[in-house]
Amino acid sequence: MRNLTILFLILFTSNSFSQIECEFDSDINDTSGTYKNTKDYVMHERYFGNNKATLFFSLVNADGLISLNVQYIQKNSDFISAKCLDKNSKVYVQLANGKVITLLGIEQENCGNLIRNENENIRFISGYFLFMKDSYEELKKSPIEIIRVKFAGEMQDFIIKSELISELDGKTYKPENYFINYLKCVE
Repeated sequence: MRNLTILFLILFTSNSFSQIECEFDSDINDTSGTYKNTKDYVMHERYFGNNKATLFFSLVNADGLISLNVQYIQKNSDFISAKCLDKNSKVYVQLANGKVITLLGIEQENCGNLIRNENENIRFISGYFLFMKDSYEELKKSPIEIIRVKFAGEMQDFIIKSELISELDGKTYKPENYFINYLKCVE
């Protein structure tokens, strides 16, 4: 009996410590509706010379409609060409189980913003993508291997790591388990 109690305590405590806490930028519930938005999460970084690029995800639930906000920020001392999102833009998620999940872009025309300061150019683009019902459950079961973003006129692949120590903020991220850990936050 004592061994069973110890086993139960070990399982209970390890399970409770491994739970990911939901953190929100916005969590509004009032007479006009509900809106939840998770904090931005670093999914991919590429720092090479003076070229820096970071891909962020956040999840949104607006009155029951769940979407993915994708933000891509590039920094460079040289000119940065525009990447645009349009009504045909998509995000493809290749999972470790071999399945490819497609998220559809909301009708949007966006080529981002270019900000210049004295040392570098910064290009920021953001867009929202909708989950298809039949694939939503798959994202909760399997880690991510590759993210492909279909911009207007080009595609870009992002190899997703199991663990990423961000050069941007020094924090440790686990991007391959992003949907497994955070979809529950907006359901």
